[in-house]
Amino acid sequence: MRKYILEIAIGVVPVTLVFLAFLGVNIVPVLLIAFLAAGFAFAYKGRGKMTAMQGARKKSELTSSPLSFEQIGGQERAKTELIEALDFLVRHEEIKKLGIRPMKGILLTGPPGTGKTLMAKAAAHYTDSIYLAASGSEFVEMYVGVGAGRIRDLFKEARQKAKKADKSSAVIFIDEIDVIGGKRDGGQHREYDQTLNQLLTEMDGIHSDESPRILLIAATNRKEMLDSALLRPGRFDRHIGVELPDKKGRLHILKLHAANKPLNPEVDLERIASESFGFSGAQLESVMNEGAIYAMRDNSELIHEQHLASAIDKVMMGEKTDREATKEERERVALHELGHAIAAELVRPGSVSQVALSPRGQALGYVRHNPQQDKYLYTKDFLDGQIIIALGGAAAEEMFYGGRSTGSRGDFDQAMNIVRTLVESGLTELGIIDANMMTPDSWAKVNRSILDELMAKTKLMLEEKRQVFVEALDVVIREETIGGDDFRALLGKLSKTA
Repeated sequence: MRKYILEIAIGVVPVTLVFLAFLGVNIVPVLLIAFLAAGFAFAYKGRGKMTAMQGARKKSELTSSPLSFEQIGGQERAKTELIEALDFLVRHEEIKKLGIRPMKGILLTGPPGTGKTLMAKAAAHYTDSIYLAASGSEFVEMYVGVGAGRIRDLFKEARQKAKKADKSSAVIFIDEIDVIGGKRDGGQHREYDQTLNQLLTEMDGIHSDESPRILLIAATNRKEMLDSALLRPGRFDRHIGVELPDKKGRLHILKLHAANKPLNPEVDLERIASESFGFSGAQLESVMNEGAIYAMRDNSELIHEQHLASAIDKVMMGEKTDREATKEERERVALHELGHAIAAELVRPGSVSQVALSPRGQALGYVRHNPQQDKYLYTKDFLDGQIIIALGGAAAEEMFYGGRSTGSRGDFDQAMNIVRTLVESGLTELGIIDANMMTPDSWAKVNRSILDELMAKTKLMLEEKRQVFVEALDVVIREETIGGDDFRALLGKLSKTA
């Protein structure tokens, strides 16, 4: 019926307008009003140029290449938990006999670059499903109702594509869902709330006995901002943490990204994995890519370990800069970095990976540390040692110049963050307290108390190595970059002669 009405309107409306114009009636206002009405109707239904339906079509075409869980490095626990949840969709008939309801939604949470999007793609491949992807920002517009319309279009598109491809299921992935799924403030007229309400309605309408079945996978690194109605069972049934990989996971990721690169056989990827503590999967991929770029700059046919070491520095701190320091500044920077390095070797022997004077990012010099093993629990002694290492640069400057420079600003920020961790963990003389109840004056007092005590201890430790500073200064300035093993050999040699 609608088809015939539309055809009649297409034939009648132009003839009527021509007839009115023939009679001398000004039809321009009529055309303007009709154009505006059509535009608002077009926007309200969410079928403009940037609708979710069109966006999803483009994305599904671009991401059609299959991706398996074996191609995702690390995250073994997260992958196991996700596969278990997906089995509810794959083994539908089997679990139906036990009365188990399939998952409606899976929420992936964790830091950026840990592989949440990759895991959603692998989930679609594992379940042999149609895959559609969208970002939370695509549903937000200044026009009320546009986001809700795009949500409807996205779910409708998923069902249509699954039927067209003769698939029994479809996976919808929404990245950065906190953009539309944030906590509501009680109002019902905000565009964000309209979009969230529509998403909740669509998730409630996902019936496990319908075909094709829809599984919604969403990702965020700010889970605490999501609305409780979105997090409850029956909507997002599983919350899977996708955290930063451990050493074993980092090694797996490095091997995956090294598969298509000509590595020197002597490259020790396990050592690179150790030195890249705290790196995400995306950063590790960048390390391998930047290592290849450094090899190309050197006209080398193979990627050597020094190329990967430089790549780690670049990913951590940025590219080398062209800033030229004066002789006095270079000496101060050298002593500052020697302070960090010597303090690190005294507190935690074997932890220094590299001492460098080359400007990189915002730093005029830096010391890269190599943790012996991944740590997730810290004692007071360990954290005190970290503060001593952070204060080593400023302590060295005071020893030789009688004062500090602005180069210690970042070190002090790091030290105060560790003090905050000590306080919030109940590891200070304040005991177990609520850190939120502390005033700025209280924080200033505890910072001054802890940092002054550890600064005095740091100076005392480094003063015993004064001659080592003097002897090592020329070597560091001349070499500019010293590896951890070479630095420890130099330190041992100078300590014997001092």
